[in-house]
Amino acid sequence: MSRTRAHLLGVFGAVALVAAVGLQGIGSADPLPGGLGPCVGSQCPGTHPPVNNDGFTGRDEGINVFVGGDMLVRFGAAEAEGLVVVGGDFDQNKAPGGSPIYNIGIVGVGSRVPPPDGSDFLVTGGGVSIVADQRLVGEGGVVHHAGALTGQVVGDTNADPDAFAPYTNLASQLTTASQCYKTAAATGTAVNQGYQTLLTGDGTSALQVFNVDFDIASASGGAQGIEFAGIPAGATVLVNMLGADRKIVTFTGELADGGPVNALRERLLWNFPDATAAGVNGSAQFQGSVLVGNPASMTTVTVPGLNGRFFSAGSLTHGGANTGGGQEFHAYPFNGDLPSCAQQTTTTTAEPTTTTTEPTTTTTTTEPTTTTTEPTTTTTTTTTTTTTTEPTTTTTTTGPTTTSGGPGSTTTTTTTIGATTSSTTVAGGTGTTVGPTTTTDVVGSGSDDLAQTGANVGWSVVVGGLLLAGGTVVLVLLGRRRKS
Repeated sequence: MSRTRAHLLGVFGAVALVAAVGLQGIGSADPLPGGLGPCVGSQCPGTHPPVNNDGFTGRDEGINVFVGGDMLVRFGAAEAEGLVVVGGDFDQNKAPGGSPIYNIGIVGVGSRVPPPDGSDFLVTGGGVSIVADQRLVGEGGVVHHAGALTGQVVGDTNADPDAFAPYTNLASQLTTASQCYKTAAATGTAVNQGYQTLLTGDGTSALQVFNVDFDIASASGGAQGIEFAGIPAGATVLVNMLGADRKIVTFTGELADGGPVNALRERLLWNFPDATAAGVNGSAQFQGSVLVGNPASMTTVTVPGLNGRFFSAGSLTHGGANTGGGQEFHAYPFNGDLPSCAQQTTTTTAEPTTTTTEPTTTTTTTEPTTTTTEPTTTTTTTTTTTTTTEPTTTTTTTGPTTTSGGPGSTTTTTTTIGATTSSTTVAGGTGTTVGPTTTTDVVGSGSDDLAQTGANVGWSVVVGGLLLAGGTVVLVLLGRRRKS
């Protein structure tokens, strides 16, 4: 082998090793728990259009609004686009004198990417109550309810005590994720300048994290602007709204998608981890998805449009006093990569046990016929058997379950532990379609029950290291040969 070739091998090995280490340094990232966030199904559009009232551009089987507690429709609230899942009661009691209708699933103005025709538009773990002279309109879909239904529903209904069963664990998963995200190290700063809040990133990180311990509002509590700076293209933006009572009051965000905050929409998450009272208010077409982690929380949404997912472990009031009418949820996905949340392992050790068999003596006598056999004594010597159960570490990681509503199927959750796979199928109620999801977690991977994404480049480190070592050895041998 020539010295030039050996030198090239050494250089190649060094480059491969450096590249692998660099990639490994990026780390892995997670989506939201349960597969929440992205558009789900084969009919998703390549790109979600701006808010419009044109024809449908696709269909989305994913959850757009999840509420672990109760959902209250009040004052002038108008509609919620996409699949809405409520763990408690859905209660519609709008202010008199306005529109008596609340649309669900398919709306007049939004992304125009509704759930599939004939699928669940609303699922509840409790009852559905619509005050007299008002209507809940879910035409083209199903209102799938576990509790009693009172009032007028336009569309199909399905009474099923197990309606919410596929979604039972989502609220606790959202709480865990929300608490995890608030511990992420900040990469930028947030400053309330009175007329606006300026959030300035570091310009390089793929995940831009801001910790905000004040209301995004003017000094008087009125609306203000929101501006982001130093956000690299394609980055995920996580804004942690820290505090027990926290709100956003803004006029930033528009129907057309020309503005800079609109451009961040599908990778922007507003996280309220601790708030018992949270608010998204103002006159904006609010951009980005919202996560509220406290199961004891009440979030009030009064903006004319919230353009993104809304996920809360607590309760929701849609609509507010003195805000006019027409408050709407518009179905837009969240496609960001969030901080990985490692799960703590549980170790169970069995104490050593000792089992001793006492000695036994058995005497057998054969009665004589023509021959007499002397009594025979058989003695079993004391045998002590010691059985020790080695400490056993059992780690079980339950992967997230992606659940999407629709009629007539089941929810399948697959958990892989080591080399063993077990599947549990929960029967969905009549009129419910839940798309199957397979989640695989490997014991010892350090992952939580949140599905993991990101590159695994461990093999690159090994190959690069070997090539570097080989090139170095050859160079040394050639050097010695030349000296000799």
